[in-house]
Amino acid sequence: MTTSAPLTLAQVVALPAMPSARQAFAALNIGETLGYELISSGEFPVEVVRFGRSFRVRKAELLAYLGLAQMVAAEVQSATTTNDDAPGVQPGAPTEQPAPTSK
Repeated sequence: MTTSAPLTLAQVVALPAMPSARQAFAALNIGETLGYELISSGEFPVEVVRFGRSFRVRKAELLAYLGLAQMVAAEVQSATTTNDDAPGVQPGAPTEQPAPTSK
C-alpha cells in the first residue's frame, strides 16, 4: 500500500477532466484502502465511473464536493474576459464579439 500526500489547491485544479481514483483519494486526503472501501460500498462522496479495471471520477463533481467549483469557474471567467495576458495581443484589446445577424 502506498500513501500519497494530499494534493494542493493548485494540483486539484490542474487535475484532468476524469482523474483516477487515486488522484481523487489524494484530493480528498484519504488513503487508498478507505477510498476503495467507500467505492465498493457505494459510499464514495462523488460518482465513480468504471473503465475496465480502473476507476475514474468527474473533476467537476470532485470540485463541487470540495467547494471549489465556483472559485474555479470565477477564475476561468476572469481569464476569458481579458486579453491582457494573452501573447501577441495588445493590452486593452477588446474581446472578440459575435457578428450581428440580420433577419
